[in-house]
Amino acid sequence: MSVSLSVARKRIPHPLRSCLATNPSLRACTSRTYRTESKRDPNVVRIVEVGPRDGLQNEKGVVPAEVKVELINRLGRAGMRIIEAGSFVSPKWVPQMAGTAEVITRMEKLPGVHYPVLVPNMKGLENLLELLSATTAHSVGSLTSTIPPTDEIAIFTAATDAFSLANTNCTVAESLTRLAAVTQKAREKGLRVRGYVSVVITCPYSGKVDYRRVRDVSRELLEMGCYEVSLGDTTGVGNPASVGAMLDVVAGALPVERLAGHFHDTYGMGVANALTALEAGIRTLDSSVGGLGGCPYSPGATGNVATEDILYSIQDSKYRTEKSVDLEAIADIGWWISEKLNRQNASRVGRALRARKERQKKQS
Repeated sequence: MSVSLSVARKRIPHPLRSCLATNPSLRACTSRTYRTESKRDPNVVRIVEVGPRDGLQNEKGVVPAEVKVELINRLGRAGMRIIEAGSFVSPKWVPQMAGTAEVITRMEKLPGVHYPVLVPNMKGLENLLELLSATTAHSVGSLTSTIPPTDEIAIFTAATDAFSLANTNCTVAESLTRLAAVTQKAREKGLRVRGYVSVVITCPYSGKVDYRRVRDVSRELLEMGCYEVSLGDTTGVGNPASVGAMLDVVAGALPVERLAGHFHDTYGMGVANALTALEAGIRTLDSSVGGLGGCPYSPGATGNVATEDILYSIQDSKYRTEKSVDLEAIADIGWWISEKLNRQNASRVGRALRARKERQKKQS
C-alpha cells in the first residue's frame, strides 16, 4: 500500500463512473447496504453528531460516565440518527474517553440510530469486539432489544506526516497499513467502517496542506473498505475559498457521495464552510451540540461547528435532514451539557434561541 502523491494531469469528467470502473474495492463497497436517504434524495443531509466523542475529548475536567450516557440519550430522543458515542483509545492519551465501554453498554440503543465509536488501532478493535461478544439483550423502555451497543467504527489518519506523528506516533503510510488490517477485521465481523482524514486545509506543524495528499489518503481509506471518509478542517482555519479548492481536488477524483465534511469553528467559518461543502455535493456533515470540541493535537483549535447552527442554516432551504430533528431540543441539550461542563455555549443559534425565550418570558 502506498500514499504516492502523483499529480493528476487532468480532471476526471465523471468521478463516480471512473472510480467504480477502475477500483473494484470502491465498486464492491458501494454495493453494500450502506445506502442512505442521501442517495435517494439529493437534497437530504445526514448529520453525524460527534459531541459525545470529538466534543468531549479535549475537556480538562473529568466527565462522569452518567453525563455521557445522558448526553447520548438526549441526542437520540431529539432525533439525531448518528451519534459518535466514544473512543476505544488508551485513556493514557485521551483521558476523557475512559469508560467508553461502560457508556455504550448503559446508553439507550434506539432503533434506526447508529452509535459509532472511534478505534485507533487493532488493540482498540479487539477490546470493542470482546465487549460486543459479551453483550446480551438490552432493554429500551418496556421492550427488550437485541440492538448491539454499536455496529460501526471510525478510523482516522491525517493528510500530513507531521500531524500523524504527533497524534499517533507514525507516518501517514504507516497508519494506513495499520488501519487496513483494522478495517478488514472489523468488516469481517459485520461492522461498518468510516474514515477520518485530519488537517485537510492546514497542518499546525507543517503549514498549508497539499490537497492532492488529501485526495490520495482519502482514496486509500475508501479502497480499504471505508463506506465514507470525513474530511476534517482540524485547525478551523479554512474558509469557503480554501474548502472549495480542496473539494475541487478531492471530489474531482472520488465519489462525492462518499465524502463528508468536518469543520471546526476557530475563525467563525464553520457554517459557511459546511454550506460550501453542500454546494459542492457533500451530503454528510459532522457537527457537535453546543459547539463542543477542540483537538488535543491541534493547539488553538476551537470546537466543532455547532449542530444547532448547521440545523438552522439549512432551514427553509432546499436541504433537509434525513429524519426530523428537533432544533429546540438540540439547543436545550447544548445548554444542558455546557452547564454540566461549566463552559460557554459556543452555538450562536443556541444563544439566540435562549435569548428569545427569555424575552418571551418577560413579555408574558
